[in-house]
Amino acid sequence: MSKVDVFRALHRRRTPDDPLVLPGPWDVVSARVFVEAGFPALATPSAGIAASLGHEDGSTPTEEMFAAVARIARTVDVPVSADVEDGYGLAPEELVERLLEAGAVGCNLEDSNGGVLKDPHEHAEWLAGVRYAAGDRLFVNARVDTFCHGDGDPERAIERAALYVAAGADCIYPIGAPADVLPLLRSGIQGPINVHGTLDGRGPSPTELGELGATRVTFGPGLQRWAALALQGMAEQLRKRQ
Repeated sequence: MSKVDVFRALHRRRTPDDPLVLPGPWDVVSARVFVEAGFPALATPSAGIAASLGHEDGSTPTEEMFAAVARIARTVDVPVSADVEDGYGLAPEELVERLLEAGAVGCNLEDSNGGVLKDPHEHAEWLAGVRYAAGDRLFVNARVDTFCHGDGDPERAIERAALYVAAGADCIYPIGAPADVLPLLRSGIQGPINVHGTLDGRGPSPTELGELGATRVTFGPGLQRWAALALQGMAEQLRKRQ
């Protein structure tokens, strides 16, 4: 099986207590750590990569983002999906070509830009272009930003999701959706659902998110920020020992 076929298979026939957990590597070292820990696939976070390269979230130059994804993808032997924000204004054909050249098997694509929601019909048309250009070579995760940049109405999220699924999206990511609305989203959205997980123990665990409707769980830049906090603690200890 090709890596993209393996990645697709990981989303199928998952039981509610066993969602696909995809850690987000921000560089080669973190990618290797996650693979050695036994995770079967990875999903790069744009914000985590931005931080590792010295950029603010959303301001990473396109060339640097694709180069970072390529370094990660060629270092590990598991499938790697890439968060490429809203596509950087690239035409579908060029976006697909750049992702494939980087070695990615999938992509995360946002339906907002600069904190403003895009017209869902226009975005769906663009997603259809991505699907057509990619064929079956990429797994498309369509992010729905109504909970972080809209009014938070679950019905609006379901409406957008339906347009994106019809356009060929393989998975829907209602980022920021409260845990208590996940069952409603699950009942109204066709296909896999990506849910953002937490690492501080205050939110539901991946298993609990699966039971609420998540097919897969990602963490955005959470792991990179967690690692930075751990490193900060090490640095403080080092200073004390001088």
